[in-house]
Amino acid sequence: MIEETIEFARNAHKAELHMHLEGALTPELFLKFATRNNKDIPYKTVEEIREKYLFTNLEDFINVYIEGFQSLATTQDYNELFDDYCEHAVSDNVVHTEIFTEAQGVPMIGMELPDMMDACVDGIERWSKKGLEILLIPTFLRHLSEREALESLDLLEPYYKHISAIGLAAVELGHPPNKFKALFAKARELGFKLVAHAGEEGPPEYVWQAIDELGVDRIDHGNRAIEDPVLVARLARDQIPLTMCPLSNLCLCVVDSLEEHQAKRFLDAGVKVTINSDDPAYFGGYINDNFEQIIRAQQLDLSDVEQLITNSLESAFSPA
Repeated sequence: MIEETIEFARNAHKAELHMHLEGALTPELFLKFATRNNKDIPYKTVEEIREKYLFTNLEDFINVYIEGFQSLATTQDYNELFDDYCEHAVSDNVVHTEIFTEAQGVPMIGMELPDMMDACVDGIERWSKKGLEILLIPTFLRHLSEREALESLDLLEPYYKHISAIGLAAVELGHPPNKFKALFAKARELGFKLVAHAGEEGPPEYVWQAIDELGVDRIDHGNRAIEDPVLVARLARDQIPLTMCPLSNLCLCVVDSLEEHQAKRFLDAGVKVTINSDDPAYFGGYINDNFEQIIRAQQLDLSDVEQLITNSLESAFSPA
């Protein structure tokens, strides 16, 4: 029965709502871009890079993620990265994906923001012809100031028509969502949907802040909301989606095992859970890999998986 459920999940048309484009950088692309762009990296082979993609904590991941991010330098790099992810998505029967981009981080690697955004816009056009609907969600870095985030939002103005929402990402602890109330208020005035990483490593209070003070439409991760029954009831009542990422949570020790993952408990409580890959090249799997492993670990049945897939489609910021 489990195998039938996994096969159903693999073949079903689905939406992916939590995927960082720069997190789709495979070891092969990392080495290719670094070599092509004459970047000095401490790895000589794909195998060496793949070994570094084995993490024991968030700090290890961030260090390697930054190294990989710095291998990117040109529109061509972003075009190839975009296409590589989209090929995986289509193979996994994703029909709609909402891609986080490091818009605020790109200038830090010496790349012009228009070069990155132009590559993403070109990618949207290419893949829409193949039946994949793509929306962009620039993320803002919570360890930087709100003033810097507001300046970055202004720089994105030429691309507003290609942006569906804004997001909040990077290290949670010490950087509560309410640090960015003005940013999210401005984005709301501009007509954007709002999402924020909250409750992955941060406490349930961060989820409350994202909902009540930022007014988000979706919570990215949200694992620790399970610790607050009143919050769980609120998420269920208002049908605020959680874009959960099982393999990411396992790799970064948010959970000790997938058997302990919060997805099934949220689902049983009526919360609108979705399954996503987060940074698939770093965390050992794309969206169907996440479905397969959470199905096996939590013995999800067909009705559970149908609900997860329905949730993904209903929670999408789709113009269709």
